Amino acid sequence: MAPRTSRHPARTRAQGSTAVRRRWFPLRYLLFFLLLLAMTAMLLLRGYVHSEILADYRVRPEGSSDKVPEKILDGGPVIDTRGGRPASLDLPDHRIVLTFDDGPDPKWTPEVLDVLKKHHAHAVFFITGTMASRYPDLVRRMVDEGHEIGLHTFNHPDLSYQSKKRIDWELSQNQLALAGAAGIRSSLFRPPYSSTASALDNSSWPVTEYIGSRGYITVVTSDDSEDWRKPGVEAIIRNSTPKDGKGSIVLMHDSGGDRHQTVQALDRYLPQLQKQGYEFQNLTEALDAPSAHTPVTGLELGKGKAWVFLVAASDNITAVLVVGLAIIGVLVFARFGLMLLLSAVHVRRTRRQGFRWGPDAPVTEPVSVLVPAYNEAKCIENTVRSLMRSEHPIEVLVIDDGSSDGTARIVEGLGLPNVRVIRQLNAGKPAALNRGLANARHDLVVMMDGDTVFEPATVRELVQPFADPRVGAVAGNAKVGNKDTLIGAWQHIEYVMGFNLDRRMYDVLQCMPTIPGAVGAFRRSALERVGGMSDDTLAEDTDITMALHRDGWRVVYAEKARAWTEAPESVQQLWSQRYRWSYGTMQAIWKHRRALVEKGPSGRFGRVGLPLVSLFMVVAPLLAPLIDVFLVYGLVFGPTGKTILAWFGVLGVQAICAAYAFALDRERLTPLVSLPLQQILYRQLMYVVLLQSWITALTGGRLRWQKLRRKGGVSAPPSAPAQRGRVMDGRAVR
Repeated sequence: MAPRTSRHPARTRAQGSTAVRRRWFPLRYLLFFLLLLAMTAMLLLRGYVHSEILADYRVRPEGSSDKVPEKILDGGPVIDTRGGRPASLDLPDHRIVLTFDDGPDPKWTPEVLDVLKKHHAHAVFFITGTMASRYPDLVRRMVDEGHEIGLHTFNHPDLSYQSKKRIDWELSQNQLALAGAAGIRSSLFRPPYSSTASALDNSSWPVTEYIGSRGYITVVTSDDSEDWRKPGVEAIIRNSTPKDGKGSIVLMHDSGGDRHQTVQALDRYLPQLQKQGYEFQNLTEALDAPSAHTPVTGLELGKGKAWVFLVAASDNITAVLVVGLAIIGVLVFARFGLMLLLSAVHVRRTRRQGFRWGPDAPVTEPVSVLVPAYNEAKCIENTVRSLMRSEHPIEVLVIDDGSSDGTARIVEGLGLPNVRVIRQLNAGKPAALNRGLANARHDLVVMMDGDTVFEPATVRELVQPFADPRVGAVAGNAKVGNKDTLIGAWQHIEYVMGFNLDRRMYDVLQCMPTIPGAVGAFRRSALERVGGMSDDTLAEDTDITMALHRDGWRVVYAEKARAWTEAPESVQQLWSQRYRWSYGTMQAIWKHRRALVEKGPSGRFGRVGLPLVSLFMVVAPLLAPLIDVFLVYGLVFGPTGKTILAWFGVLGVQAICAAYAFALDRERLTPLVSLPLQQILYRQLMYVVLLQSWITALTGGRLRWQKLRRKGGVSAPPSAPAQRGRVMDGRAVR
């Protein structure tokens, strides 16, 4: 049974619906793809800044040096190739330039700066663009405290492997990060993996020449502390001490690993050599040269600030996404755990020998079956004839809600006893159900959709829980009848696992959120107490279920009351149906929000049922795409192996739950073969649907239902022959 837009003639409704669809259909995709694009851009930016994109970890072994000028190989650690005439410089005696590579690091750089400040020493920090972009405050502190900044590329590749275009890119990105962090440019450069001038070879020398042509001075080292080896404090001090009072450029690191030995050694090294008459200066101070820093202004400064802002935003957004991933992980596994545990409790309780729903069992009183129908000509005969095979005494009321395809005439033409047709102008499904309720003769009322067929025992099993006078409504076991297609099989998995396993859990917790429109039963008195069916939301079945909970009625699940419904057979129809369900559920939650603060049964449902429904049916599906986002991120940027293992772990848990649900429903496991593909394709569609529902809710949009096209493909339950029968005085007659 497809719900309808109320209070509009069919033609007007169809035209209006088409007009609405033309307006919001492109916007639906636009909003989603804009959000997806923004999230993708932020993750790519993070991967880029964290050296997960374009990173090159190759290091060229040392080669021959016959093409390197002898005066450079034998010269000092400051190499100037600007102007095409290479030259090198040594530092004056008793002057030391401490250099720190690969930073800034959020832990070790502040400790290094504290030690330098404590001993009134200056240094040169050769920063990478990736780290400077992430920790601009530390770069500003370096400059503010009188230290000098040099470039160390953006991603720290061995430049001898790179093209001139890549080298320019590394330099420009490094400068961009420096401009955004401290508002300056620097003319100092140190190549990654460099050593002393004597270590230059035929591969690294052309890079040094090209760097000079771009206006940079290359700074290598005189003494390597080898702190990266973590040789111990004494060894670091010994390696960093110049011979015979000579000047030196000393290599240390403030990033790239555990640097506690570097910090400890520095605290002893500085005062020790200061007592020997050494001065610790910037490079330009030691050479009595102009500062290597040049202030940036205007567009260049603006670009740098924008870059640093975007990097911070990407890190913050990623951090939020990681928190969201942790939340969805907890919710997913909590839901799986609860479903497995509580569904087992439900099965043991309802399948134990001698189980009775209540003192009045078995329930044998006659039932009124309401079938609201709007343009169900292809399905309605199958629906009504399935009811004629009922093993329980029933009357059938088909409420024709202004159909234009002869639905009412088809039912009347069947000439079946105890089947009445009630006609009304199109007013919507809630109004049709209320009209049927007003004309029903019995206190127990079953509601079903016009595209659904019942098994002979469905009505009988559906009303047995009313033996308990506390029960106000019963949810039946809705199943997909047209599951032969791939999209039908995916919905079949969803119905068996996601809906029916959920209903067992909610039954035990006494907070069933929804009586399915395809198969549900109610006490007429309970419906009247809460005002009947309401059209306040697009999910009238969820709305009425929550209203019954708040009125103090129990709502339970009858697993043996099976109904076979025709599921959407196209992506567009599935989209329309699930969009209405998602948005309608949000409306129902919002409508009944006052239950959170009320007392009694309403308060219990509000503080137990509403949070669970909100977490498991709204929040969890909304955050679930993060699993796939980080799956793709991990596959592209690594660690690939762990990412694949984690995904298959989640899939394995889902497969266990699905197999358990299929076993409980005594279903064949064959459709589960498509479960991995369902997770990759079908689930993505559900994500987009829920996201669009959120956007509609947050923007105050109004959703109108589009009529699903039915094919009448479900003519009889799979276990029952499509034979004709009659109901006379409540007895089936062949």
